[in-house]
Amino acid sequence: MATTFRNPVLPGCYPDPSICRVGEDFYLVTSSFAYYPGIPVFHSRDLVHWHQLTHVLNRPGRLSLEGLDVSDGVWAPTIRHHDGTFYVVSTLARRRRGDLTFVVTADDPAGPWSDPIPLEAEGIDPSLFFDDDGRCWFTACRDAAHPSGDGPGELWMRELDLERLELAGPTHVLWRGAVRGAWVEAPHLYKHDGVYHLIAAEGGTESNHSVTAARSDVVTGPYLTDQRSPLLTHRHRGPDEPIHNVGHADLVDTPDGEVWAVTLGVRPIEGTHTLGREVFLVPVTWSAHGPVFAPESGGVRMSERLPSIASGRPNGDTAVTGRVRFDEPALGLEWNSLRGPVGDRVRPSADGGGLDIDLAPEPLSSTGVPAFIGRRQQHVRFHARTRIGFTAAHPAEEAGVAVFQNQDHYATLALTADGGGRAQAVLTAREAGTSTRLASVPMTASEVVLAVEGDEAGYTFRLTHLGADQWITLATIERAFFSTECAGGFVGVYLGLYATSNGRAGGGRVRVHWFEYQPRVRSETAQAAYAP
Repeated sequence: MATTFRNPVLPGCYPDPSICRVGEDFYLVTSSFAYYPGIPVFHSRDLVHWHQLTHVLNRPGRLSLEGLDVSDGVWAPTIRHHDGTFYVVSTLARRRRGDLTFVVTADDPAGPWSDPIPLEAEGIDPSLFFDDDGRCWFTACRDAAHPSGDGPGELWMRELDLERLELAGPTHVLWRGAVRGAWVEAPHLYKHDGVYHLIAAEGGTESNHSVTAARSDVVTGPYLTDQRSPLLTHRHRGPDEPIHNVGHADLVDTPDGEVWAVTLGVRPIEGTHTLGREVFLVPVTWSAHGPVFAPESGGVRMSERLPSIASGRPNGDTAVTGRVRFDEPALGLEWNSLRGPVGDRVRPSADGGGLDIDLAPEPLSSTGVPAFIGRRQQHVRFHARTRIGFTAAHPAEEAGVAVFQNQDHYATLALTADGGGRAQAVLTAREAGTSTRLASVPMTASEVVLAVEGDEAGYTFRLTHLGADQWITLATIERAFFSTECAGGFVGVYLGLYATSNGRAGGGRVRVHWFEYQPRVRSETAQAAYAP
């Protein structure tokens, strides 16, 4: 009988988790940045096994993401439930600053969700707290109006009028953090034994990330720093620690009285990580002073005791894996596009033979809506393969697979044409706005299988012609090239399909027969023999 589970409970780029419980059901949301649809919603009955229900922002025109860097967009949503209604508050960020704060509601977490309702709020990381008297309090973080030695940022509060869904009444400045000189963010408010506990994140969402706290007898403050802060951090751990950057926690209680927190963290290898900020599950208890995170260990563990409600159930892998043949009317929930819907360019083939992608003038390097769909990389060791058919009419036309970090940092293995119109496959890497051709091979067929295989060392790009018994290896790019530490920003790697005419008008079309993503559990020899 299983007694432990393995962290993270949501692998891959699912940052800034927020959680709530309704009866025996748990619901979780995370940031989505400039990917569309926005704000994934997950459901669980045991906190360990999660299943995606929908996206909150899944209708065109609800929020404009065009023109944004990939790490801008929708930041740090909070999900709460009150009196039969689900609420999500979040921020649209531009140039790394809060631009629009909004609230959406739903009777069913699987949707439909309302259109975003703007709130008169500055800053980022909004949250909601429903008090015992039914009043709802909105909290967020912003630049401190009068910076002091306590920190450049502050947490603030206003009441949310639930009838009008607008902020009302005076603004209350709650707290400026526990770590001198550090930005305080990610506020969540809880009430325990009559005391209000304000949980926050400080130190930035990188190596100094931490969970800090303050408390008050009155919801509007003043809040006094919990002198035990930071309550949870791995900033003091050495480089061999498997989990780093821990912070941005949200608490939830279980039906049988346990308390757990979801928090973000990363799993670096030799100082760099590619999977992004992932969701980790941490036990919590309450003491006379406030919450105690990870009371048995003092930190987030890769192997943790099961919640009592999950007793006896194996952890399993929550990642979506396997071969997708695109024979359903809509893409699976694991797929995203960039900054908006692409249904007019990417759609199931009319004959049921896969997916058709029309070439779009926008390249992956643009901040528009390219003809691209991708899914998160969720394992360090993986392979991704696709069978595609395409013949370029011009060297500007290209289509294939992308290992994508942001619009200025990615690699593509694409079918295209040289200056003489001869078909070729080209491996290109883009860094800091400059594209470099790394390798190319002539093509003898219009249909091939393109492959990317990743491990701790790097990403290897291969291809094979249909019916061939050998793979052609173009090159291996070091894993660190795709890391957040190298590319910057807040996201992890996406693996996907794209087609572009690089600014030219044209009517080219790509046929994708299938796409496969799997964790690598086979030997290199077995993988090479894997039938395309």
